[in-house]
Amino acid sequence: ELKTDLNLLLECLKYQMDNPAAQKQALVTIYSICQENGEASDYFREIGGLMFVYNLAKSSAHLPVKEAALFTLGTLAESSVYCQQSLCTSELFAEVGLSLSQKDSSLTLKRMAVYVVLVLVSNNKTGQTFTRKTGCIDLLLNLFRTTFPISENAIRENMSQYYELWSSVSSALCACVNNPQNEENQRICITVFPIAKEWLQKCIRREIIRPICSFVSLTVANNEYAQNYFAMVGGLDALAMVLVKLVDDALKSYLSSELAVMVSKTLVACIAENSALNERLTKYHTVPKLLALLSHHCLDSAGKFSVVLAIGHCTEACVNKIELCLQFFN
Repeated sequence: ELKTDLNLLLECLKYQMDNPAAQKQALVTIYSICQENGEASDYFREIGGLMFVYNLAKSSAHLPVKEAALFTLGTLAESSVYCQQSLCTSELFAEVGLSLSQKDSSLTLKRMAVYVVLVLVSNNKTGQTFTRKTGCIDLLLNLFRTTFPISENAIRENMSQYYELWSSVSSALCACVNNPQNEENQRICITVFPIAKEWLQKCIRREIIRPICSFVSLTVANNEYAQNYFAMVGGLDALAMVLVKLVDDALKSYLSSELAVMVSKTLVACIAENSALNERLTKYHTVPKLLALLSHHCLDSAGKFSVVLAIGHCTEACVNKIELCLQFFN
């Protein structure tokens, strides 16, 4: 029955080329069938549906059809590794790049294009490489800079749409540098650290802090060069000051304590295995602040574990110095 439905839906797509409303509805139905259903997605690929939807996304003159086609492609690739592999080509990344770069592309079309990039690079080094070689990662970084939902303390008219696009871009960039770790992409992504630092200082809000912390954590992870660059542009200092403010506010706000834990995790990624950066945090009394956060009654066990881990990393340099002194005197 499911296979019959998919066959009929594909036929509908083929024979309703002059009826964009019918095509969009067929794509929405395909999405609902194939979402989180690898078997259905694989079958749709086998009967030629995947490539037909790709061609629709590439050539349809109707914006709603292009948007729905891209979203369906992302769903198919997310549900099936075979669909992901079939779509993971330099041609597709170049095509998606056009949607990201054209000024007349709608915010929704750009968000759907970002979604396709996200699912194609997730757990896929080949996809990560294509984003770099086709320039897609540069387009994502440009969107990261230009679609920030808050500008000069004023909220954009379409704030929710800009935020959805910006947070989607942040997630895609995270996938470009992580799992597997991709040092070449990390080196490219550090170029937006200066503006990310400014946002950290100006917008201590959950919906802003969370994506930035995730992006910074994964871009500096196991990469001393990226860690040092983040510190050089003032990012580490900004992060430490945000932590201090959040811990001071934690007694009055559960949300502040939750965000403080998140920031402490990012601090760990920024100083791990880098004692020189570790020592820079002492002027902010980071350890006493973390100890104060640890005593906060609202923290769950996972939050407390993260804070203890952060304390361990922050005191690591001091422990090493003490050990060296003891060896000298012995």
